[in-house]
Amino acid sequence: MESSLLYMIALSQVPKVGPILGRTLVAYCGSPEAVFRSSVRELARIPQIGLVIARSIQDTSLLHAAEQELRILEREGITGIHYLDERYPSRLAHFEESPLVIYLKGQPPLQHGRTIGVIGTRTPTPAGRIVAEELINGLAAHQVMVISGLAHGIDSTAHHAALSAGLPTIGILGHGFQTIYPAANRSLAKKMEGNSGLMTEYPFATLPDKDNFPMRNRVIAALSDALVVIESKERGGSMITAEFANRYHKDVFAVPGRVTDPLSKGCHLLIKRHKAHLLEHAEDLAEFMGWDIDDQKNAPPQAALFHDLDPDEQAIIDEIARQPELLIDDLGFRLQMPPSKISSSLLNLEFRGLVRTLPGKRYILSGN
Repeated sequence: MESSLLYMIALSQVPKVGPILGRTLVAYCGSPEAVFRSSVRELARIPQIGLVIARSIQDTSLLHAAEQELRILEREGITGIHYLDERYPSRLAHFEESPLVIYLKGQPPLQHGRTIGVIGTRTPTPAGRIVAEELINGLAAHQVMVISGLAHGIDSTAHHAALSAGLPTIGILGHGFQTIYPAANRSLAKKMEGNSGLMTEYPFATLPDKDNFPMRNRVIAALSDALVVIESKERGGSMITAEFANRYHKDVFAVPGRVTDPLSKGCHLLIKRHKAHLLEHAEDLAEFMGWDIDDQKNAPPQAALFHDLDPDEQAIIDEIARQPELLIDDLGFRLQMPPSKISSSLLNLEFRGLVRTLPGKRYILSGN
């Protein structure tokens, strides 16, 4: 496997050979190794290759660089996976323009059952951040994996919200692992190397060149069952990602905003052009994707309706079931209840043995 990875890394670095031509070469030659063992004449006969690319493949420095890359991967604890490896994400494997090789840090569940991409502006409004947080918290019960680009703004908000909700999350990078861009997200990136992780198609020392990020966006789109755009101008990375998602026949959702807000124009444009569904609440997305129907068949006992509860008490139970260990202030904010009402309802639920308090005024359902 390491031998095939070596040759696939080398192939991914051949000038003018992208994912599509790379797959063509492997298909004609039979394996990544066979590509480099073929003569210039044999390679030049392959459609769309020609003499210039064939001679580039014969450059011995490619394999030397790939050997060095493998040593770096081992030293840095990075996993390399190529598209013929059974571990390669099935969602990426569907598209011939997906990377020949991906590099991973952490332990992200690449074949997770449900995935959503959450993207948007790097300069969101407070309302935009709240929408992203509430969306992910609302989808926590559906056990989704959250995918974004580790950028400032909506991206980093989505990753933080996923970690807080106990959901796996993957950050797709537009550079190699030698650096983290933006630098302000280094601590966030470190936190994501647990049951979550980081992914890139770029070798270790690749800098965050601006041309890399549109390519990064196609990976976000391909990995996402549903893509959600929260605050975007009419041009930019979010709109590019939405275009990729539409091309890949993914379900795209856009959160509307004020008609006078420049950060809402991109979302409105996607909706007006029927390139995105209007999204207001997490359950709108879950219902559209059919997740509610699936989850009702296997609902855990604590999610069931408790008898003899008033609507406010039931709302509190439901919210704690969705996100365990909630602080009392978080409950009040999410349910829009005054502190006095939250406190009295929680006290009643504790007396009845339905919830219990942890240190720091955190609440969980009894039995958890």
